[in-house]
Amino acid sequence: MKIGIVAIQGDYQAHAKVLERLGVSYTFVRIPADLAGLAGVILPGGESTTHLKVMTEEGLFDALKKFAAADGAFFGTCAGAILLAKEVHGPAQASLGLLNASVLRNGYGRQLASDVHMGQTKLRAQPLEMVFIRAPIIESVGANVEILADDAGHPVLVREGKILAATFHPELSDDTAVHDYFVRMARNGSAVAR
Repeated sequence: MKIGIVAIQGDYQAHAKVLERLGVSYTFVRIPADLAGLAGVILPGGESTTHLKVMTEEGLFDALKKFAAADGAFFGTCAGAILLAKEVHGPAQASLGLLNASVLRNGYGRQLASDVHMGQTKLRAQPLEMVFIRAPIIESVGANVEILADDAGHPVLVREGKILAATFHPELSDDTAVHDYFVRMARNGSAVAR
């Protein structure tokens, strides 16, 4: 099994290091051909409009939608979560529309403050370190979206089928729990052993 990491901007190298620690094969994704043979794709943080612009120019935007339609798994962190959401505002922008959630991306003012929190998740009994960097806010989720963790009254880790989204940066923590969950999700489909 191989996981792709969209390598346009953001700390995609940090995601690669986590996958290495888990013993998972990966490749960097920059063009549609890079998606061949992958079980899942990680959309890292960065600036969502820049991701969107480059993905569109390279034909990757449509290729990612086709990958999702072919049952490929996705994990978006911070800007990646924005790109996965069906509704994006503050200001509005296009997205892949794969996750039934409404996300407020508002550049600076209303985003969660940059900070590190410890919080409970449905992934395990022990608290999880959550590194927030000008995080977007998931304002609402659809009925089929499971909230795996919340912080300050907002969902911060959610899942719908083979789509996982975090408004924080698990790749910046020594804790591999979220990536491990995604890898198992990509490998096993929507039924993940807990």
